[in-house]
Amino acid sequence: EVQLVESGGGLVEPGGSLRLSCAAAGFSFNTATLNWLRRVPGMGFEWLSSIDGDGTQEYAESVRGRFTISRDNAKTTVYLQLDNLKTEDTAMYYCAKDLYCTGGYCKKTWGYWGQGTQVTVSS
Repeated sequence: EVQLVESGGGLVEPGGSLRLSCAAAGFSFNTATLNWLRRVPGMGFEWLSSIDGDGTQEYAESVRGRFTISRDNAKTTVYLQLDNLKTEDTAMYYCAKDLYCTGGYCKKTWGYWGQGTQVTVSS
């Protein structure tokens, strides 16, 4: 059974940082492409970043240069470092694999998703 468990969310002031973690189990982690997404009210699930088994990273333009994805195959964990956070980054953040996405947004009914971790950026 595929399991994805996010952690690391919280309340942070604008300009601050957080590191999200996603602990994975139940599949061949070393070769899997893992993704981070967030739920945008009224828009759906915005794809943010991915990292494949070779460590190749991809980013959405909205977070490029501020967010950094990484993975630790020994710990079967993928991370998302969030820097220079803005109030508009407030959202529930999800780790997921095997996605179906169009136009930068993905369907939560497709693939495997964690339960999410809340990030709130506020002064």
